[in-house]
Amino acid sequence: MSKYMYSTANLSDKELKEQGNRLFTLRKYEDAVSCYTKAIIKNPTMPTYFTNRALCHLKMKRWEPSCLDCRRALDMDANLVKGHFFLGQALLEMDNYDEAIKHLQRANDLAREQKLNFGDDIACQLRAARKKRWTVQEEKRLAQEIELQSYLNRLIREDTERRIEQEKLNKSREPAHLQEIVWELEQQCDNNTSELNAIFAKMDDRRRKREVPDFLCGKISFEILREPVITPSGITYERKDIEEHLQ
Repeated sequence: MSKYMYSTANLSDKELKEQGNRLFTLRKYEDAVSCYTKAIIKNPTMPTYFTNRALCHLKMKRWEPSCLDCRRALDMDANLVKGHFFLGQALLEMDNYDEAIKHLQRANDLAREQKLNFGDDIACQLRAARKKRWTVQEEKRLAQEIELQSYLNRLIREDTERRIEQEKLNKSREPAHLQEIVWELEQQCDNNTSELNAIFAKMDDRRRKREVPDFLCGKISFEILREPVITPSGITYERKDIEEHLQ
């Protein structure tokens, strides 16, 4: 039980929510959760009570309870920006990148539509989610390529050893001739291995060049800029995104 005790018995759900907000500001997240929970018991139809509690869970790194509260809030209001935003953050921490990006993108879109100012908070989380997903995909692809490269190198070596053994079984071979053939097979093996590794090295180089830096991506769509325009404040946007935003 918390060492901080507060009288909440006679408070309304709104007063409990406000008490929870004050405790949250003081970083007493466990106590804030208790207040939000009591508010929910008194009035379980307010989605903001669930998102407030979800944020407390986020602060305490309780990802699953945070997800649960966000989903309950979104069941009541599918257009709740904080519901999507906090859910996206929790999912990101749980390495569920695709769903995290979906909810963060939805939060970003809704914030624009509702003209809510979250600064760069949502966009920053969305960029982080996309970057983490990219990194995981690249690590997986790299591991697969390394495994394939090792497998092909092993096949080349095994084929060479098999052919050398076949030559040794040929009793008509003179020792000097056999030695020459073995040398040629070994040289061919080395050449094939070098060529194979060079191909994989080129693939690795192309993969490193494939990553798109943040400054080439739009601040609204987060896609590669096709028709960039610069605002008087010096920020670059995609033209169609600005036009859609101003409609």
